[in-house]
Amino acid sequence: MKPYISVITLGVEDLERSLRFYREGLGFKTEGIVGEEYEYGAVVFIQLVSGLKLALWPRKSISHDTGLALTPASATAFTLGHNVASAQEVDHVMAQALSAGARVIKPAHETFWGGYAGYFQDPDGHVWEVVWNPAWVVEVA
Repeated sequence: MKPYISVITLGVEDLERSLRFYREGLGFKTEGIVGEEYEYGAVVFIQLVSGLKLALWPRKSISHDTGLALTPASATAFTLGHNVASAQEVDHVMAQALSAGARVIKPAHETFWGGYAGYFQDPDGHVWEVVWNPAWVVEVA
């Protein structure tokens, strides 16, 4: 298997609320909710970079589709990293997320490894790290 991921799906409790957070709050481009004509089919797709998509799908739909029991969500199961080109951009994104309704769980700060980063949670508790790593070149799409 080639290490290629094309979609990252976040399980959400309220699809409309999550759509508002990501589209209006963070400015992510999306056609909105599609698939509502199918039971358990309503989903939001957000185009990211390099062909990668972020999907927002109700947790109950994921449970139904996979056959797995609906269990409590865990904020520490994984994080999403949003790398930016400067420490100032970290501050800007963190402020944008906060104004969109995110919960800042660790304000932006200088890291032990020489970068600058902060963490926020979206309305469903998914953890985002906004980070500037001086050793990485961030390509702006």
